[in-house]
Amino acid sequence: MAQLITATGKGAFMTCAVLYFTRIVGFSPTQLGMGLSVAGIAGVVAGVPFGHMADQRGARSVSALLVVLTGAVTVAYVFIDSYRLFIVLACAYMLFDRGGQAARQSLMTAVLKDRDLVMARAQLRVTINIGVSIGAAFGAVALQLDSRAAYITIFLLTGISFFVCAAFITRLPRAEPAPTRQSGEPRFAVLRDRPYALVSLINMFLVTHAPLLDVILPLWIALHTGAPRSLAATLIVLNTLTAVTLQIRISRRIDTLAGALRAFRMAGLGLAAACVLFALSSGRGTWSAIAVLIPAAALHVYGEMTQSAASWVVSYELAPDTQQGQYQGLFNTGMAVNQMLAPTALTFLLIGWGVPGWLILSCVFLLAGWAMSPVVRWAVRSRPATDPGLAAGTNGHVRRGAEWAPGPQATRQDAGGAGRSAG
Repeated sequence: MAQLITATGKGAFMTCAVLYFTRIVGFSPTQLGMGLSVAGIAGVVAGVPFGHMADQRGARSVSALLVVLTGAVTVAYVFIDSYRLFIVLACAYMLFDRGGQAARQSLMTAVLKDRDLVMARAQLRVTINIGVSIGAAFGAVALQLDSRAAYITIFLLTGISFFVCAAFITRLPRAEPAPTRQSGEPRFAVLRDRPYALVSLINMFLVTHAPLLDVILPLWIALHTGAPRSLAATLIVLNTLTAVTLQIRISRRIDTLAGALRAFRMAGLGLAAACVLFALSSGRGTWSAIAVLIPAAALHVYGEMTQSAASWVVSYELAPDTQQGQYQGLFNTGMAVNQMLAPTALTFLLIGWGVPGWLILSCVFLLAGWAMSPVVRWAVRSRPATDPGLAAGTNGHVRRGAEWAPGPQATRQDAGGAGRSAG
């Protein structure tokens, strides 16, 4: 319920924000873009420190606080009277929103166990898609009215949605703070975990698939194919419906590290094939282009769902229980960087270069999918021998793959482990 409510609010907010700031407040598109880029930088640096705060202070209370602060900033948008204030509020929004995501993921590891942890992520992804779609419908009404009162109403309702979300978060079980750091132990241990950082980097390249459908494809269809421009909207709707219908089913099959690495390879292959088909649509007539673009979009959503499920397993399994917040914060930092840079980079690569750009991106997806396996194995080998999180999971699954674990570490039984079984 918490996720559904905020997703609905965000869906309405995202639908209206650009026109509110340009048509009502009076910022130019360039000013808006620059402001959001600066805020994006603030979001990039938020994950690790706020995730660490959740580990140390208790994930439930920190999550609720950051959600409330995000709602307060959203409401404050209606009082903007200068560009400087917009920059301050936009940066604050990204700090609290990104930090809140890291804190909530830390909370999930505290209140969910084993297979429930991965399945909950799948269910939340479905919930987010539903909520954003509902919110976008409300936003469409405001766009049709196109008045200051309509936009302000959306912003106020979005702020209220965050407050209600915080109330639901406080009903979850309390998450105990992590033990006090020992003398000499680094405050942000994740920043010294090179294997995990590299896993996050590779995943960042894989999630480059995110802006393909809603940013790149409309431009590609209009400028490089003979397909009707409305096809882009149709493919986005089909993508959403497919994710809502199949995400949970796909996630059930990806519940161990070994399964996640197979999924990464399949995701890389599917996304690479989608890029090749998108490239083949160049210069085709109406029906020929449609015949190529529909299966390309199907491969894209398959790669998207598979990559998402695999990333949930890897991000949790490789993180110590007592530092889930900062580890999830770093993992999501890669996605924040991607969201900030990928639209511009992909527009240059794909719209500017055309077919060669799609083929280059295809190779990136393919290599990233296959590169995840040796890097995750490196991460497994680098874990301390006292880490039982590398041993056997529930239901007879091997959480981090006995075929990878060096020697007797595959049966570690020491207390204080590092991961949670998704098996």
